Amino acid sequence: KRPEPVSRGLFSWIPAVLRVPDTDIIQQSGLDTYMFLRSIRTMFIMFAVISIASAASILPVNVKGTMKLTGLNSLSMGNVDPRSNWLWVHIGFFAAIVWWSLWNIVGELRIYTHLRMWWLTHPNTVSKAGASTVLVSNVPKSLANDESRLRDLFSTFPGGIRQVFVNRMCKKLTKNVHTRDKLVKRLEKELTKYAIKCKKLWSKSQDTNSPYRPPARPTTRNSWNIFAKVDLFEHLAAEIAKCNRFIAKSANNMDSMERQSSALVMFNQQVGAHMAAQTVLDYRPFSMGQVTAGVNPDDIIWSNLEISPWSRRIRGYVTFAITVGLTLLWTIIAAALSSLVQVKSLANFEAFKWLRGNSVVLGIFSGVVPSLVLALLMSVLPYILRLLLYIEGTTTRSQIKLRMLHRLFFFQTWNVYLVTIFSSSIFQIAVKSVSEPGKIVELIQTQVPQSATNILTYVLLLAFIGAAKEIVQGVPLALRYLVPKLFAKTPRMMLKAEQPQDFKWEAAIPTHSLIFLMGFSYSFIAPIVNWFVMVYFGLFYLIYRYQFL
Repeated sequence: KRPEPVSRGLFSWIPAVLRVPDTDIIQQSGLDTYMFLRSIRTMFIMFAVISIASAASILPVNVKGTMKLTGLNSLSMGNVDPRSNWLWVHIGFFAAIVWWSLWNIVGELRIYTHLRMWWLTHPNTVSKAGASTVLVSNVPKSLANDESRLRDLFSTFPGGIRQVFVNRMCKKLTKNVHTRDKLVKRLEKELTKYAIKCKKLWSKSQDTNSPYRPPARPTTRNSWNIFAKVDLFEHLAAEIAKCNRFIAKSANNMDSMERQSSALVMFNQQVGAHMAAQTVLDYRPFSMGQVTAGVNPDDIIWSNLEISPWSRRIRGYVTFAITVGLTLLWTIIAAALSSLVQVKSLANFEAFKWLRGNSVVLGIFSGVVPSLVLALLMSVLPYILRLLLYIEGTTTRSQIKLRMLHRLFFFQTWNVYLVTIFSSSIFQIAVKSVSEPGKIVELIQTQVPQSATNILTYVLLLAFIGAAKEIVQGVPLALRYLVPKLFAKTPRMMLKAEQPQDFKWEAAIPTHSLIFLMGFSYSFIAPIVNWFVMVYFGLFYLIYRYQFL
């Protein structure tokens, strides 16, 4: 069911998407999409309440502070004397918002648990074969070669099993399937080119009233006689038929292929599949240690099923080391970029005296450049992490997305949040402590709150530029029109190019979680951040709700 069309007003889509009930979102886009939207909405509500509460409690205390700071820093906790009793207001406010946040999180977890149980037991879900199927990796050879023992093992679960599929080593079959797909694409491309040429000649003959003569059919060199030419269409059709015969023959002789150390087990009841996924099936290390419930054949990375558990473990250590190396490399880059925010401090040194009074250079390097370069670097990171997880030997694409989500959040938390905040604060403290080393403690108390400039700039960049990019969809829209014209040469390729792109859950969720972490940790230090975080989640909630519908 398609959603109702909205009117032509510039902002008419906002009330239209807000009127759509949540049940329609679940039925149309699924439970994952609904819970993602619900989490964005919950964070918006939380920061709306925190913003109002901070404006009524700690913001007046900061404004009346005695540290005589200017600009946005006068609204932060750094404007309050570190020895003042008014800081107890900030402590009480922070304790209150911690309780408020935990109350919301626990409530949302309860709602998610009930919705997940309802979704898993819904007739539409239970009726699917994947709902009662598990993928078992690292199956011992003794069980993989003896299917009856494998059946006996899983028959102990409620309802028993319906069927067991032990995966086979079929490299030649896979190679022929890929070869056939390439031949089919080439045949479709050549037929399309020939049909277009025929159409042009037909139109030309109609305009000139001349008899229509079909163009010569394309030819190619014979595979066993390079001096002889054959009809290209017949040659490709013969090669495709040859591949089809080999594929059909291989499918009828699956027992002759070597068995792999993985299997798909289909249960009679869904509860049996979920119990098997949470049960220790063997006492040997790594043996049947990965059991995935609710699998989809299109989601499985079949080439990674051949990797042994020891090789997968070694690959995991190697990719983890590479991830740590990337983290350290990004740390150096992020620290250098965050130091640009404090570029005014460099003007105190003789070597950088040319910066004094140059407001244009100071404005560019302290405002736009650090956040823009940092956002560009972070946009490249998901592709690197996805490649590392694939090389590691992850068996399903869903697991790659989930594990990449965790790694990306840790990566962003370390580099964007911790390094950005503390590097800018430490840089400022180090510069000022050169002339006044005895005030290091006081500098720490005053400079850390002022580092909210980095947080505010980053949130503003993502809130307005990121939200605008999300709703305009400039790059996908351009590709939607350019790819079919430049690269799509067949109807199948045009259809594929016009299909909408998948939503990048593994990249969106860590970014939004990072903004929540930034806003929450600075909610009592620089309360002005709360308002911008509230606007951030409000904008993205409206945009995502519109897109998913």
